[in-house]
Amino acid sequence: MRATRTLLAAMVLGTAIGASQASAQCSGNAGTCNTTNTASVTVGALVKLGMTTSATALTNPTADDVDLGHVLADAGPTFTIKANRSWTLKIKSQNAASWTYVGSDAGVKPISDLAWSTAVGGTFAAITAADATFTSGGSSTNGTAAQAFFRTSWTSDFTSASNAPGTYSLPIVFTLTAP
Repeated sequence: MRATRTLLAAMVLGTAIGASQASAQCSGNAGTCNTTNTASVTVGALVKLGMTTSATALTNPTADDVDLGHVLADAGPTFTIKANRSWTLKIKSQNAASWTYVGSDAGVKPISDLAWSTAVGGTFAAITAADATFTSGGSSTNGTAAQAFFRTSWTSDFTSASNAPGTYSLPIVFTLTAP
């Protein structure tokens, strides 16, 4: 019984191999023979995001900046966007509510104290922990440029936890998609 199964399996395998070889063979009586092979590839939605720097040093506030509750402006990174179809660049804070604080005075600075824009004199929006559209394009691109601009708000209160001495950092996530 086992020999019969082995022989039957060998016959099926031989038939399958023969069928594969037969489909790739050609014969002709006129001295030529043509066969066709179709090459194919699938190209998905492709995106590439270049960023000039992975860190932005914001302007340190002075005593006068805090006293007057100033908003300090800084240029952020510049992006180069490449995509083979329409695309969207989103922005959000990686932190849910507050900047990351390193210091000994219990500093707490809300993420909304950082606002962003795509133009130095543009409309600024407070950063949130949810994706917001930074910029978008309705077609493919070989290198659309975009720049981030930031404004940091300082509370006019020397006793505020958002003005405590220490180092504040806020990870900002930029996500490029081609939906």
